[in-house]
Amino acid sequence: MGIVYLIVIGAAAGFLATRLMKIDADVITTVVIGILGALVGGLVLRFLLTVTGFMAGFVGAVLGAMLLIWLWQTYGPKR
Repeated sequence: MGIVYLIVIGAAAGFLATRLMKIDADVITTVVIGILGALVGGLVLRFLLTVTGFMAGFVGAVLGAMLLIWLWQTYGPKR
């Protein structure tokens, strides 16, 4: 059940992050960005604020996904 939860939250966070950062990404990339963002942002947010629960995880996931998008745009391969 935890993996399904991570995919659902990751998809929502990735979708929101890609829209806020104004990038076009396919569904798989959006979900991967969201899942990685959930891992990064969720851990950092919980560590810094010691807040638990759904909203802390979701906010952390969106922030983490936005950080990953920014890093990719800044340091990733140039087109």
